Amino acid sequence: MASSAAALVVPAVKRHTSTVIVAHGLGDRQAATPPLYGAGWSFLADQYRLQNKFSETKFIFPNAPSIPITVNMGMRMPGWYDISDIGDLANRSSEDEPGILRSQKVFHALIAEEIAAGIPSERIVLGGFSQGGAMSLLAGITCPTKLGGVFGLSSYLLLRDKVQSLVPAESPNKATGIFMGHGDSDPVVRYEWGQQTAAKLQEWGWKVDFRTYPGLVHSAAPQEIDDLEKYLMEKIPEVGDKPLAGGSGS
Repeated sequence: MASSAAALVVPAVKRHTSTVIVAHGLGDRQAATPPLYGAGWSFLADQYRLQNKFSETKFIFPNAPSIPITVNMGMRMPGWYDISDIGDLANRSSEDEPGILRSQKVFHALIAEEIAAGIPSERIVLGGFSQGGAMSLLAGITCPTKLGGVFGLSSYLLLRDKVQSLVPAESPNKATGIFMGHGDSDPVVRYEWGQQTAAKLQEWGWKVDFRTYPGLVHSAAPQEIDDLEKYLMEKIPEVGDKPLAGGSGS
């Protein structure tokens, strides 16, 4: 597998009591730029630092390896898995299952590293945009430890026909609320794919809060970022000097 650039890590300002992992989309890399298609998502941490929010939270922005992407004429670019047909994302006939499962292990390893560092799994949130959001949904619902939250922006369900077999028995995350946001004018990851994903997850027993952003294309909107912030505040409130159940913090 191609190597990936080191993750961009933004440490907590105060005592480290929670971690948020945010995965970028196809062709992206993590950099402090606005939330547009092809731009990184580290702006979230920069914004929160300027606003003195989430001061106990460490942010991890992993970078996908550079791999050949079939739909882009085999050009190499950062990707969590190959895509053969952008119009076939909902039909699943061209999914790169080996690549998806490799990235699933990467995401689970990031979570395990935070737990080993003393952060309770219930105070770890995993999410992302587009391809990164799709991977976060898959890695989140198949995670063997309970997470604080899972979110997917402009994303969709991977390995739909077999993902249930990858979910641990008595899954610890069935009660973990999932946040999904999607623009109804998205020409890349179509809005109905997001709707179908939320409906399927709910059918399987997951709690999903699906938000629609009128007129939004394959990008993020200020209201969506605000909604995500509220979700994170609910999932990982600051604890101050209180002891962490199941972890130590730092």
